[in-house]
Amino acid sequence: MFMQSMRKLLFCLGVLITVSGYANPVDSLENALKTATGEGKVKTLNELFRTYINSDPVRAIAYSREALMVGSEIHDLKGMAASYNNLGVAYRNQGALDRALEYYLVSLHIYDSLKNIEGVATTKNNIGTIYSLKKDYGQAMKYFEESNQQFNQLNDKPKIIGSLNNLGNLHSDLQLYEQALKFYSQALQLSEQTGKIFSDPLNNIGNLYFHQGNYARAIEYYTKANLLAKKEGNQVTVLNIMTNLGEVYSKSGQYAKAQRYLDSAIVLCTRLQAFVFEPQILKNLAGNYAKQGRMNEAYETMLNFDKAKEKIYGEESSRKIAQMEMALDLQAKEKEIGEMKKDGMIKSLELKNTRMVITIVVLIIIAGISIFNLFLQRRKS
Repeated sequence: MFMQSMRKLLFCLGVLITVSGYANPVDSLENALKTATGEGKVKTLNELFRTYINSDPVRAIAYSREALMVGSEIHDLKGMAASYNNLGVAYRNQGALDRALEYYLVSLHIYDSLKNIEGVATTKNNIGTIYSLKKDYGQAMKYFEESNQQFNQLNDKPKIIGSLNNLGNLHSDLQLYEQALKFYSQALQLSEQTGKIFSDPLNNIGNLYFHQGNYARAIEYYTKANLLAKKEGNQVTVLNIMTNLGEVYSKSGQYAKAQRYLDSAIVLCTRLQAFVFEPQILKNLAGNYAKQGRMNEAYETMLNFDKAKEKIYGEESSRKIAQMEMALDLQAKEKEIGEMKKDGMIKSLELKNTRMVITIVVLIIIAGISIFNLFLQRRKS
């Protein structure tokens, strides 16, 4: 199940930063930054993060940290929420899942206080990816379904595509392959309607063929996806697809070709600091070494795999995430209690108002009767 979930990690990583379309015009953003001030500057810095995160993560993180600093100084809550969310994406790419979740929760809290549905939906989707990677599929399903519903309400097609892919990934992890294919197919059809076919649905359909043992079809879809990912300028997607190609070529007995893809993948993984992919690459490398009879290299690579896996999915990370989950549940319950109290106060005010109206009506009736009786008494006298 570890390898299965890792194979489909890509769209989980990219829903915020790649589904909005192909690469942003970097030059125009860099020029806009020179004269930008206030909230406009924060927005431009966050856009530059999204532009660079899949090619130059160090530069991307610097932009997002600057956006957070400027946003905090001018109290731009929306800009701060976007910065926290972006930093969560960066830490998730690096494999620091507990740190990523921490930033996502801050972002979610701010977006929720602003009643920013798009921000809430995006952050929930990203939180779902953390739970998916940690194999807490119940929590992942909850966040993915909620974000998908909100994206549909907003009719945000690019992000609907992302959420459909994540739902497909989750069902594939649960070995519900028929349902997963439905989600991927919907994502692919919707991307075709937008006029921009995204690489991720193709990559994920390739994963389904891989699980079925149809390696030729898997390679066909991976190759198509790889060409699109390069056109998008999305190096993180390219990294994921290269890893998938390395594994499928190894499974089909083409060890030399597999080695080339996996060697390139580990180099790109280090350059992009996308260490969340490292365990999968190392395990595939170890397996490919073993199939070639290179047992010493296979053994050393498996040791490195164990270290990489422990760093990302180990007990310490799981403990921190569990603590944050408890805090999140407590926060949700406090909010629910607050809403109940607010609702109770409203109902109490409504009841008081109703009683007041009834009292006024009764007083008017009594006054009317008194005046009528007084009128009758005067006529009699």
